[in-house]
Amino acid sequence: MSGRPVVTISSTSRLRRMPPWDDRERATLIALMWERPQAASWPRVVADIIEAGSARSVWDAHHTDAPAPIAEAARQIASWRIAGLGVHTFRDVAYPAQLREIHQVPPVLFSRGTLRPGEPAVSVVGSRRACDHSLDWASEMSSALVSAGITVVSGLATGIDTVAHTAALDGGGQTVAVLGTGINRVYPAANRDLQERITYEGLVLSQFWPNASATKKSFPLRNATMSGYGRATIVVEAGETSGARIQARVGVEHGRPVILRDRVVRTNEWAAALQHRPGVYIVSSVDEALGVVAALRTDLDDVLTGVLAAGG
Repeated sequence: MSGRPVVTISSTSRLRRMPPWDDRERATLIALMWERPQAASWPRVVADIIEAGSARSVWDAHHTDAPAPIAEAARQIASWRIAGLGVHTFRDVAYPAQLREIHQVPPVLFSRGTLRPGEPAVSVVGSRRACDHSLDWASEMSSALVSAGITVVSGLATGIDTVAHTAALDGGGQTVAVLGTGINRVYPAANRDLQERITYEGLVLSQFWPNASATKKSFPLRNATMSGYGRATIVVEAGETSGARIQARVGVEHGRPVILRDRVVRTNEWAAALQHRPGVYIVSSVDEALGVVAALRTDLDDVLTGVLAAGG
């Protein structure tokens, strides 16, 4: 990953100074994401808008007279809303403020369910083919987190993710499923009922176009968003090529605490390489992991309060 930070906590003051954000600006943002001037990445589009002061200024710099894509984007936004989707651009009040801190800031998020700005959240992630002991560990961990008033974030995959979401809901807590597909898709198919349940009892989020299929690139992007949404990541079990490995590494890059089970460190070179990095914690039990989260909680709440005050 190259380049300077795209949106950070220090840049939120610039967001506040930007002109009012309205549906025309939202439509222009969508049109810019479709057109991608100069092959800009989506986070680069966000950075260009902040630098220029508005989405329309960026559009006008690359298009002398091309209103049709903006009009089509406005119609598309209206159709998404009619279909019951939440559509949250990076400048909207409901957009999760903590995501503006990361390099990979999604320009727009689609949601079903209840989005709660400022909620304390921790990601619980791991292998799709986890052993029974790890599944039990993830369930106990998620139950403990929601009992402490912390939202459980995971990726709706089979294995650890499924258990984490289910335990959070069964414990009467909040869970957020961050998808690697468009929000109108169900992936994996086996989790259709769980995704529906989270829609009504929690929150389903996606940064991809609503009907987008899964791709090799979408899941690493999803992991970066999960890392940014949560104030810490707990890796329960993971292999050398696991998506949880990607999330742990990007969590370190984001400056987020990363909590690794000791067996993950013992069985993976990537985890052993991370264990001495600042902000990485090794735990052997759920109680120990919960203790780390509790110790971090005051600091994390203070950071989140600062983010919300600056740009939320």
